[in-house]
Order: sequence, then C-alpha cells, then structure tokens
Amino acid sequence: MSAEKLTRINYAFANLQNGQIVEGFAHDAENFAALNALKHDNPSLTVLVSIGGWTWSGDFSDMALTEQSRKTFIDSAVKFVEKYQLDGLDIDWEYPGMSGDNHRFRPEDKQNYTLLLKELRSRFDHEKKSLHRRLLISIATGASTEFLEHTEMARVQKYVDTVNLMSYDYYVPSWDKTTGHHAPLFTNPADPKKISTDRTIHEYESAGVPAKKLVLGVPFYGKSWSQVPDQNHGLFQPGKEAPNTYLPYNSLTSVQADGYIRYWDAQASAPYLYNRDTQTFISYEDPESLKKKCEYVIDHKLAGVMFWEYSGDSANTLLDSINIGLQRHPTTATESK
Repeated sequence: MSAEKLTRINYAFANLQNGQIVEGFAHDAENFAALNALKHDNPSLTVLVSIGGWTWSGDFSDMALTEQSRKTFIDSAVKFVEKYQLDGLDIDWEYPGMSGDNHRFRPEDKQNYTLLLKELRSRFDHEKKSLHRRLLISIATGASTEFLEHTEMARVQKYVDTVNLMSYDYYVPSWDKTTGHHAPLFTNPADPKKISTDRTIHEYESAGVPAKKLVLGVPFYGKSWSQVPDQNHGLFQPGKEAPNTYLPYNSLTSVQADGYIRYWDAQASAPYLYNRDTQTFISYEDPESLKKKCEYVIDHKLAGVMFWEYSGDSANTLLDSINIGLQRHPTTATESK
C-alpha cells in the first residue's frame, strides 16, 4: 500500500449488532495493526473504521432511536477506537429515512441522524484529554437530492470533520435500463437523469455544507451493460445488466485489446468503453477524468478526494493520477476505503 500518497484510510467495514459496533471480519485485529504500522512511513496518516455500508446498515435506525440506544453505541465506539488505536469513526449509514438495501427506516431517522453525530462529537471531544489526540468523525453520504431531503445536513456538518460524498453509482445497471456515466463530473444535457458530481456538490452547498468539508468520491471500478445498440457508441441507450457488471479498474486496463474502444464525453468529463461486436457498454473512471476532478476539487476549494476502493487499482494508476492532480494543493486530502 502506498501510504505516502494517502492522508486517511477508512477501513471497511465494522458491523452493527445489538446496537453496538463489532468487528466485521475475522482478521480485523491484524489488519488494523498493519494499517497503523503504515504511519512509520507517513506519520500524518490517519486510520478510521467505517461502520455500516450498503449491506450492514440495517440496525442504524434502531440504534439511533433513543438517547440511551445512541449512548450504548457511542460507548462501544469509544472502546473500539481505543482497542485498535484508531483515529476516529466513519458513519456509513445507507440511508437515514430510506430503505437502502431493504433496511428498517423511520421518519425520525432525519432528526436522529443529527443527534447521533452531535452526541458522538461531544463524547469524542470529552475523550480527547485521556486519549491525548482528537478523534475524527466522517460520514459517507448519498449523492442524491433524496439523501438531502431525509437529513439535516446544515446541522450535521457542524459535528463532522468531512462529508465524504459517494459521487458514483449515478447509473447502476441493475436498476437503470438505460446506459449512462456512473460518475460524471458535469451534466451532459443529453443525460435523461441530468445527474453529475457538480450538481451534487452545488446541492450540498445549498443545503448548508461548506465546500471545505466536502470530499469528492471517485470509483476505482466500472459498471457494464449488455445488449446495447450501436447508437452514440452506446451512451444513453437501452441496455441490460451485464453478467460481470462490477469491474475493478484492474480488469479494465487491457479491454481495449478485446474490441473495446474508449470514448470521451467532453461535456461530462467522463470516459466510457463500447464494444460493437458484443454490444457492451462500460462506464468507468480513468486518469484523464481524475485529473479533471482534481482540478475541480482545487478550484472549488473542496476538502479532497476519496475513492472506493483501494484493491481495485493494484498498479496505482488511478491513485498516482490523484496524487499528481492534487499536488497544486498539497494539503488536500486523499482518502481510501
């Protein structure tokens, strides 16, 4: 792992059981020790644990429901952070007030999300004296208008260090029967959904989140559709979910030799691949699009870039693009999950 090119690592994921944070995997202890050891090479590196995620967000609504249930969780979070010598916690509730992956949710989630983060911040600040370090709090948030409608982000942002925008999966083959960019920087006027990272950033700022706390999320993977007609090189065309729809960037580096041609959507600042013979369309991220996003982060004075997830780019092609792209502003963060 190229620790010198990162400012923060969010370890994904811890789980939530009986209202408390618990280890998600059998070798978490060894993994946390290995990540903390990277600080020898990069003393400013911070290591957080992400709790929840798409699959493990089912107990958040119950946990956040009452002051006592929130305290039970926060007590467990402090113990977890102390046990593994972590630098803080990343709350990845997908999503307050919405079902996400068929999870329980309530209208009260909107206020309870705020209260959870407020009380967590207060407790972490209290622990600063005994731990001799300030604990960080970040949140992973949905890149949608709907997420903002179900949260109080103007209040929430006061209690967190960064708001990590999951500005990807704007188009997902399993429920979008039309192809599109799954992580476009700007909105292409021809896009039926009129989505983009730029639109999301402006919506978050309008909702009361300052630019200096917004971290722009980028994907180290692509999404693919099959049975896509050869019109507009497959972009914004009908299609079906391809058998291998989730494609780590590692698996995309050689596909142009397999009949795929790379195209560039200048309006969206997004690349895509299309294979006429197999009628397959792939939306993904590459060094050129990441360069544009780094310029955007600097120009709009955002907090930095995060990506999901590190193993998708074993050759560091994308990470190097981000690292170089942010050099104009060396204090800008690069986060990995």
